[in-house]
Amino acid sequence: MNLRLPETSKDIVTKNNKIVTSYELPEPATGNRQQVTDIQMEAVAKLMNYPTSPRKMRLLADLIRGMAVENAIATLEHHPKHPATPLGKLLKSAINNWEQKNEGTSAADATLVVKTIMVDGARTLRRMRPAPQGRGYRIRKRSNHVTIIVDTKTTEVSKNVYGSNDRASKNNHS
Repeated sequence: MNLRLPETSKDIVTKNNKIVTSYELPEPATGNRQQVTDIQMEAVAKLMNYPTSPRKMRLLADLIRGMAVENAIATLEHHPKHPATPLGKLLKSAINNWEQKNEGTSAADATLVVKTIMVDGARTLRRMRPAPQGRGYRIRKRSNHVTIIVDTKTTEVSKNVYGSNDRASKNNHS
């Protein structure tokens, strides 16, 4: 198991083994200490029961996953597939939600990225279509749920605690 150790006593190791620097606020009158980290809050927006198949929506979701928000909006505005329009509106809604959470900060100043985008299947309407010889073919009209999470782009600390991984430095003991 590869464990990251904090570099100083004021560093925090998160679940993803990221080292996040924190600072302590002055002690309040009650004597309790509070710790505030330098992490911006992420914002979520959801689109529920959109009437197109999840497979078609996932094509666009895979396209913008991990992109900067400005690039993702430009890509969706000029994309020919029909789910691009509601996905663009959903992304703009997530940006506005981020601005509401982080008052005093503009989304244009922050480097926002599409951190997570999930497309899940929703209800399926089943219809019957007449077929030859008195039979009926089943038609499934699918719909989906989309969840977008936007967050500021953070630079990960990629410092190896146990030294460098260069094979040349391990083999060269002179």
